[in-house]
Amino acid sequence: MPRRLKRRSQRQDGFTLVELIVVLAIGGLLLALTPPLITAALPGVELKAGARRAAGALRQTREIAVASGIEATWLVDIETGRYRIEGQGRQGGLPDDIEIELIAAQDELRSESLGGIRFFPDGSSTGGRLILKRGEGGYQVGVNWLTGRILVVDWEPE
Repeated sequence: MPRRLKRRSQRQDGFTLVELIVVLAIGGLLLALTPPLITAALPGVELKAGARRAAGALRQTREIAVASGIEATWLVDIETGRYRIEGQGRQGGLPDDIEIELIAAQDELRSESLGGIRFFPDGSSTGGRLILKRGEGGYQVGVNWLTGRILVVDWEPE
């Protein structure tokens, strides 16, 4: 019976180390470039997230006042976009490149750029509004003075 001899190829299947490194480099580049592109494409998303974070901090301030039985004040600096709960170590920030407006009780305005909203142990507050604007749109974070309820709504110029 005749036998066939077949020469084995020296080539092995698979990828070389260089090919794998090139693929990983391209993947890393795509991961690095994607978030800024998404943020630039959807500027309203960043603005809404900032409004929701501010509303969350306001709710937390109200909860502190109710749970502790003492007044608690949420403060915001409209120049820097930084906010905090007075007497607490927690701080937060609003997105850059936005216009910030605070409408609050006169007694809660500490300076030209610093003001706040005070919450009382019964859940009520001094009330006020934080308006975050970019271009023709924005969001308003409203605080009801009687109930202390905090609501985020779309804002449009009047």
